[in-house]
Amino acid sequence: MATSSVSGSSSPVVSVASNSSSGAAGGSVINVSSLVSQLVTATAAPQEALLASQTQQVTSEISAIGTLKSALATFQGALAALDSPSAFQLSTATSSDETAFTASASAGAPQGTYTVAISQLATAQQLLSGPISTTTPPGAGTLSLSLGGTSFNVSVSATDTLSDIANAINSAAGNPGISATVLEGTDGAHLLLSSSQTGAANNIQVTETDGGSNLAGLTYSAANTANYTQEAAAQDAAFSVSGVNFTSATNTVTTAMSGVTLNLLSTTTTSTTPVTVTIGTDTTTIQSNIAAFVTAYNTLQSTFSSLGGYDASSGTAGTLMGNAALTGIENQVQNALYSIVNTGSQTYNTLASVGITTQSGGSLSVNAGTLSNALGTNFTAVSQLFSGKTGVASTLNTEITTALGSGGSITAAAQTLTDQNNALTDKSNQLNTQMAALTASLTQQYSALNTLLSSLQSTSSYLSQAFSTLPQVQGKQNA
Repeated sequence: MATSSVSGSSSPVVSVASNSSSGAAGGSVINVSSLVSQLVTATAAPQEALLASQTQQVTSEISAIGTLKSALATFQGALAALDSPSAFQLSTATSSDETAFTASASAGAPQGTYTVAISQLATAQQLLSGPISTTTPPGAGTLSLSLGGTSFNVSVSATDTLSDIANAINSAAGNPGISATVLEGTDGAHLLLSSSQTGAANNIQVTETDGGSNLAGLTYSAANTANYTQEAAAQDAAFSVSGVNFTSATNTVTTAMSGVTLNLLSTTTTSTTPVTVTIGTDTTTIQSNIAAFVTAYNTLQSTFSSLGGYDASSGTAGTLMGNAALTGIENQVQNALYSIVNTGSQTYNTLASVGITTQSGGSLSVNAGTLSNALGTNFTAVSQLFSGKTGVASTLNTEITTALGSGGSITAAAQTLTDQNNALTDKSNQLNTQMAALTASLTQQYSALNTLLSSLQSTSSYLSQAFSTLPQVQGKQNA
């Protein structure tokens, strides 16, 4: 800034101090850029601080809404195992002799106990050739092999050994399941052909196309069995369920009983106690699903508390404390949990009645014994409690789907916050534009002032120099 002083005749009348140049004629009196920057900063700072605070709050709320949506979606995943009647139609199958067969059942399997008698297992064919020389190649030609109607060809060269032929069979494109092995016994080498497919229809056949002169010793068919011994026959499984006879090409049977899979392992005899399969309701899995529901709710409830609660010890409020969307969905969830459901039973019509109770802090706990007793006493009522039209799980699923859907409360809250954030961004951009204009305006004004002050400084310097050249006035001397 300019400073002035009055002094003796050897000093200028006015002196100007400057630390920088603005480009004005005669030198700089004002640091225009620094002054304008300070003025603009002082003008913008309060508005920028307000916008930053508002943006931070909105951004935090957007993040919190995202956390809420994620927590609700996770909780809804646990409801999927309870929110429909089919979720309670889980079945279990138990074999009375798992050395004879094992069993499994899907939803809707006919409940009851059924006898199972197995007279024959499904087997795959296996053929063993007679002794074949390993030193003398069989000869050139083409072998055509088939299994169950699917065939493939193997080309044999004049120098191919028995091992080469076996390797060619195993690696052939289109091989439906024939494996070849060379076994070298005391009587010579043997070609073992094994099928991977069980069932009477899956027979192995080998033919040749060299006119019978070279590869005829490797051929086999139902009409030509001289070259191989059948070590195992291709046959279907034969069994009965409650006196009804069945056959199967495999030992995994899915067509005898609707929704039931039998894995046949060995034959049974009539002299022993009949082997049975018992189909019942899989209450173990249902109990596990209910326990998972309780755990999932407790996680959701913890999210509710962290987002919308108040920590008195730290004096910290949740980001969404008082938010209508959070409060609304939390109330809906609570109402569903504590509702009385029309289950057809006056005993089992609330969560508390089946052992699910509220603990301090709002979490739930489940009494496994009470729940097991309820399932055993009135399974239908427990199913309705969760999966009926007004059931706890079905109601919660509907409410969460609505809240998270298009136009739902949570979705609307997220959109509102997004709109607010966009509006704040626009305001910030507008403020930047205004401050840029203010910077330009002030720069122009202070540059003009700087030019004027610089001119005055030059004039002051000239006058000082002029005054210094004037004769000094001498006072009269006393005699």
